[in-house]
Amino acid sequence: MRIFGLIGYPLGHSFSQKYFTEKFTREGIADARYELFPISDIAQLPDILRTHPDLCGLNVTIPYKESVLPFLHELDDTARAVGAVNCIRMRDGRLTGYNTDVYGFEQSLRNSMDEPQQQYKALILGTGGASKAVAYVLGKMGIDYQFVSRQADAGKGWLDYDDLRRIAWSEYALVINTTPLGTYPNTEGCPDLPFEKLSAQHLVFDLVYNPPQTVLLRNALEQHARVQNGLDMLHLQAEKAWEVWQQ
Repeated sequence: MRIFGLIGYPLGHSFSQKYFTEKFTREGIADARYELFPISDIAQLPDILRTHPDLCGLNVTIPYKESVLPFLHELDDTARAVGAVNCIRMRDGRLTGYNTDVYGFEQSLRNSMDEPQQQYKALILGTGGASKAVAYVLGKMGIDYQFVSRQADAGKGWLDYDDLRRIAWSEYALVINTTPLGTYPNTEGCPDLPFEKLSAQHLVFDLVYNPPQTVLLRNALEQHARVQNGLDMLHLQAEKAWEVWQQ
């Protein structure tokens, strides 16, 4: 039996096990099983590998997309450029890191756009591992972006949320939430945006997919902004991960 799974913490919000279990049933893949491995410290990863010798691949979610890097033997070119990993392939005792978030986000974003990409400039909410994949895609697409963090960092050019009350929102047509705010079970969480500055000219993309409509997206819709949640991205990156594991 080939075992695949997900590491992160917590994992109560994740749809990955359901997605892959249904995929295996639907496609008649009888020799595979998908498990959840909620670990409170990335240092527990070697224990998982030791106690599950049939592991063939792992997905990686918050908060380990960056801290997992020292445990890997090699990275593919995209993961190396991004500096974050959300997919690991095990082969002959070696762990290779990939970033399928890049593929999932790019395809989902392109599907969500209704204007030429040159018309967009983006605010990326959050500076963790997922934000790096988002920034990589925006750079590839030629879209200028600005990071927003809980604490401003002039050296890195990061804004904080207070700064968002002073910027010209007409310059930023795209807002992307890469933080876990609003994720089940803490569904009332929401980035501290001046929602009154949003309009029909804005696209708000929330990487959170559970619940399907977060407080962020609900508030954006009230200002007539277009919205996209992370479910399409989840499916796209999951299928890409499956491709990686079959290589």
